[in-house]
Amino acid sequence: MGILSGNPQNEPMHYGEVFGVWSYLTVTKGMLAGYETFINHTGDKDLKTFLEDLTQSMKQEIEQVENLLKVNGVGLPPSPPERPTATLESIPVGARFNDPEIAARVSLDIAAGLVSCSQIMGQSIREDIATMFGQFHMSKATYGARLLRINKDKGWLVPPPLHLQTPEPAHA
Repeated sequence: MGILSGNPQNEPMHYGEVFGVWSYLTVTKGMLAGYETFINHTGDKDLKTFLEDLTQSMKQEIEQVENLLKVNGVGLPPSPPERPTATLESIPVGARFNDPEIAARVSLDIAAGLVSCSQIMGQSIREDIATMFGQFHMSKATYGARLLRINKDKGWLVPPPLHLQTPEPAHA
């Protein structure tokens, strides 16, 4: 096998891995800045704690992915500036994101992140990269379940129409 027969960290990344990992880093950095803003807009204590935990996890992911790219000689995407802390009362009511809106957006992002991690895992030939994104995937699934519970407990989850009865099939 040549270059693919030893320690995976000594193997070069292929173009798909580089693009997937670099893109993941770019999006995660952007979402982190957005979530820092959401924390300023959040009035619900449980949602605020959730977002603070999630952003800490994202910072750890960013650090791991940046280290991977640096070691492999890949330039890093730019980082948006860290958002300042603001009080909820300093944000005009009409300009605030509402807690259910924040929770719905973050739920959507977590679902997209699960797909992204799965895609990177599937295209990776380096076990260390696949394992890293497998860990990110498990973390996102855990955060997704936690946010689902918050959405249900707060009454923010709006389910689609429930299909309770099945009509009889039409006979032609």
